[in-house]
Amino acid sequence: MRATDLGDLPAVIDVVTAGRLLGFGRTKAYQLAKNGEFPCRVLRIGRSYLVPTREVWALLGYHHDGTRRPDTEEG
Repeated sequence: MRATDLGDLPAVIDVVTAGRLLGFGRTKAYQLAKNGEFPCRVLRIGRSYLVPTREVWALLGYHHDGTRRPDTEEG
């Protein structure tokens, strides 16, 4: 996924999508969410684990509008 695609994501995304953006596989993403160790807030809605998209952006070093934060190192 490219940075320009981040703006196309809904306000919350499933834990698998968030995990993939952060470099985790499906199983690891669910394990981290279940154990309360996912690197950002996870919302438990019924049987679903959802992650606020803006929090994933922040972890990746982006502002909510898709622009890169100047204090984030490339690489």
